[in-house]
Amino acid sequence: MNGPGDPPEGTPEGPQGGGDEEYRSVVFDESFVRAARLQEFSARERMDDHAPAVRTRHAWARVSASRQVLLLVVLIALAFGTAVYMGLRHPYKEPKPPAAEALRIALVPLAPRDPVPGAPAAKDLFDNGPAARLRDGAEGVTLPAARRTQNFSESLVMAALATAKEYTVKSALDPGVLVGGNQRAVRLLLAPSQLEQFDRSFSRSADDGQHAATGWLVRFDPGQVSLADRTVRSQGTFTVVEASPAALEVSSDHTFVYALRPAAKAGPADVSLFTVRRVMRFRFDRDDLQEHHVQVLQSQTQAGPESCSADDASFLRPLFAGEKATTEGPAGTDPYATGTMTAGLCGTLSPAAQPTPPRH
Repeated sequence: MNGPGDPPEGTPEGPQGGGDEEYRSVVFDESFVRAARLQEFSARERMDDHAPAVRTRHAWARVSASRQVLLLVVLIALAFGTAVYMGLRHPYKEPKPPAAEALRIALVPLAPRDPVPGAPAAKDLFDNGPAARLRDGAEGVTLPAARRTQNFSESLVMAALATAKEYTVKSALDPGVLVGGNQRAVRLLLAPSQLEQFDRSFSRSADDGQHAATGWLVRFDPGQVSLADRTVRSQGTFTVVEASPAALEVSSDHTFVYALRPAAKAGPADVSLFTVRRVMRFRFDRDDLQEHHVQVLQSQTQAGPESCSADDASFLRPLFAGEKATTEGPAGTDPYATGTMTAGLCGTLSPAAQPTPPRH
């Protein structure tokens, strides 16, 4: 009988010992391998006791790559659409500014009852009449203290006031605008929505309440009028209110006094004064404040001495020293007064608004 260490076929033939003797216990010869019992588990045993040969893949893994990409795109689109919808429905979204309005213009010439006073020098007239209490140039166009509103910071309120002042100075005090016919400096300040109306007012001026050039700025015909003194006397106020959560409105009420001479008259001519009172209303939305623009909503102008028949849509038509108006208005009007402006097609220039020429 074979021993416990012998192979089933008995002890193999061959020399005993030698160099291979020490490896005999771990070497399997051919008879040992043939005698080895091979056992294969049944299907039930493999299911119950052993892990399956093929792993089960997750449902997501069974989806093809192209379908995964498509599904991912759909999910991103849904997320983006939800975000946009929530943004549009947000109760605290930024309010839209009011739609731009066309400028509404009212021009009232003031006709004097008596001949227009004159003097050799502008100072003689400035210092002997109601213009004496006015200041020189932009010094009379002063700004109030800026205070924040419910929806606009103090800095934005100040920006609106500063732009309104810049428009006022350039449209009523700049000599190049007054008699030079150069309106570009004023145009650059306007919101783009008003540029078409502005250009139409200068290319085809009309006294229709919307297209008078003199509603946008103070303007004299350089062929008829010259400035006797480049210094203009001025006085007035600004007020600011929050018209809506999206817009500020600034109102201005200013009086300007100009020293004029006829441009075409030969030889020296006496100086006369011409007074303009302008009440204007400006609007600023947030885009206007950022871009340094202004919307001019309303312009009311009283100007004299003029004849009631003067066509002042293109230029203001002053009467010079010694001239009289061909017609008079219905009542006396003082352009130096404050408060509500009197409406009408023409007014009579109050004698109190005229200077007293010095006696020589």
